[in-house]
Amino acid sequence: MIKTARARRTGPGLRFVIRTGSGHELAVDDETGNTGPRPAELLLAAQAGCTAFDVASMLTKKRQVVAAYEVAVSGEQRDDRHPHVYRRIEIVHEFSGPALEAEAVRRAIELSATRYCTVSAMLSAGPAEIHHRYLIQRGDGRPDESGEVVVTGPGEDSDALGTRHRAVAEAPVEEGAA
Repeated sequence: MIKTARARRTGPGLRFVIRTGSGHELAVDDETGNTGPRPAELLLAAQAGCTAFDVASMLTKKRQVVAAYEVAVSGEQRDDRHPHVYRRIEIVHEFSGPALEAEAVRRAIELSATRYCTVSAMLSAGPAEIHHRYLIQRGDGRPDESGEVVVTGPGEDSDALGTRHRAVAEAPVEEGAA
């Protein structure tokens, strides 16, 4: 499967309009022109969209009732030399809904992070450590629930991502281990 994109310079400075193989266009720019996001910001946007698609789809299949869902992604780039790669990325899946099952949310995030999300696999294979977290706001008087589901990267083998986490989860507990 081949995906394509083509960038065309559209004015002074560093403004480019990018047309994707699916026919959509978006602009990128630097901080001087400021008419579009920076390319490195699009990596975080792609991460948010990719994992959101996965998790929303899985929760729908599990018949989970989600009142609201947002994904917040932040990344820390190194600034000491070029390229300014991401060293650490935080992904927080923010839900509201009184009937959401935390285990269903955790499992959907885990599967997205370790098996389905192409962007997570690509970023985890590089120098970034990616933290996959969640927050469930109940809104019915019960306490909110939050936690970290899994950490992927750096240097992850994208073909082994799913088996790595499954192996850890299925490892036998040693005698005397807490």
